[in-house]
Amino acid sequence: MNTCLGIELGSTRIKAVTIDGGFKPVSSGDYTWASRYENGVWTYPLEEVWTGLKSALSQVENRDGIAAAGVSAMMHGYLAFDKDWRLLTPFRTWQNTITGQAAAELTQLFGFNIPQRWSIAHLYQAVLNGEYHVSQIAHITTLAGYIHYKLTGINAVGVGEASGMFPIDSAVMDYDAGMIGKFDALVENRALPWTLEDILPDVLPAGADAGRLTEAGSRMLDGLLPAGIPFAPAEGDAGTGMTATNAVAPRTGNVSAGTSIFSMVVLEKPLEKVYEEIDLVTTPTGAPVAMVHCNNCTNDTNAWVNVLGETARLFGAEPSTGELYTRLYEKSLEGDPDCGGVLVCNYLAGEGVTHMDAGRPLMARAPETRFTLANFFRSQLYSTMATLKIGMDILAEEGVAIDSLTGHGGLFKTPVVGQSYMAAACGAPVTCMETAGEGGPYGMALLASFLLYREGGESLEDFLAKKVFAGTTGSTIQPDPACVAGFNTYIQRYKALLEVEKTAVEKL
Repeated sequence: MNTCLGIELGSTRIKAVTIDGGFKPVSSGDYTWASRYENGVWTYPLEEVWTGLKSALSQVENRDGIAAAGVSAMMHGYLAFDKDWRLLTPFRTWQNTITGQAAAELTQLFGFNIPQRWSIAHLYQAVLNGEYHVSQIAHITTLAGYIHYKLTGINAVGVGEASGMFPIDSAVMDYDAGMIGKFDALVENRALPWTLEDILPDVLPAGADAGRLTEAGSRMLDGLLPAGIPFAPAEGDAGTGMTATNAVAPRTGNVSAGTSIFSMVVLEKPLEKVYEEIDLVTTPTGAPVAMVHCNNCTNDTNAWVNVLGETARLFGAEPSTGELYTRLYEKSLEGDPDCGGVLVCNYLAGEGVTHMDAGRPLMARAPETRFTLANFFRSQLYSTMATLKIGMDILAEEGVAIDSLTGHGGLFKTPVVGQSYMAAACGAPVTCMETAGEGGPYGMALLASFLLYREGGESLEDFLAKKVFAGTTGSTIQPDPACVAGFNTYIQRYKALLEVEKTAVEKL
């Protein structure tokens, strides 16, 4: 049986999924890892990339039957290499909020929002800092781009991934030439031995031939995959999320919710203003997308689930992790629509949308608050999407039309709960498919299938709508007016809570 393989290196798991000719998942494997905070930088050791990849792949069945593959990973960040592809400084992930000066200056220069986590912000901040390694740079890329190069020898990334490195001109499907010229002029007096175009990876659209697994690449994986497998362009988790949820056409969108949370809304026309809270990226085929990206989502909730599970075990109960999540999620539905006045800020890390450089998780309530388990956990779940709502409200004020949102990721694994709250937060119907929990690696496997099965000039939009998702059923939840009103009340209190959060960051 021929299958297509999608690999994704997420924030907490490295995952591998194969799908069959009917686009259904047939086998998977994963490896758990975590970022480290070392010398003021959130990072992952590249050695663990290969340990995790091999572990995840070793769990996949029928590897000799893989007919096409692709690599995806968490977007943005900074990997800088010399001419021999030696790493010059530890990997700087999307979690870092250490490029504020660079991001602000580039946003002003380009007239285009450059978030702190983008690769170009990290590069320019390194230039501003006078870091020694800058003069040695021959290549900068993303985590997905690095792995793709090591496996195929091709230094290129998909256009969606590239759009989180540097702004894209969708008309030519490449980096914006005018902005590249402005950047080179900006650093001209620093006598650097490179221009920006020299060091960025090439850009490829979905469906393009992005090379094959080389013999050297196969050896990097201890022979777990045979050489010769064709590879789709490397993509970021935003692009694979759009693909996995059939949200690549205008007026559609998706929300990916796990360790971080972000929404992607495919635009009909450009936004009228530049917003620091809104990223402008692209689909895997280069169409413009408004992205609201929030660093914090379920990590604080996960910590509370662990504590509540520990409490249960004090009384001799031994609930499984899955049962704990399901029961607590479902209990939250009994809470008041506004959480009874219970407020939670879930910031473990800084948050660009609300202009925080660090986080301190906290819970607050007034003496008259209805402090129940249902209200507390409902507030926990509201907090996972509250910052996202702040960004989505900006899009609503811009008149951006959203016909449908598709949810995927861990927040949506328990039926109805996260879906209902997200519909209320975004004011749009939210659909979850059977593959909602599969997320990015499933989307990457679909992009590998598009490479393999694309007919002529068939678009990705048609391929997904007419072949992959034709007849696919999912559950759709419309915004409930009472929940919408409750969430709106909650968000006003939440914005006030952010002032407390600022003080907590300063004092604690």
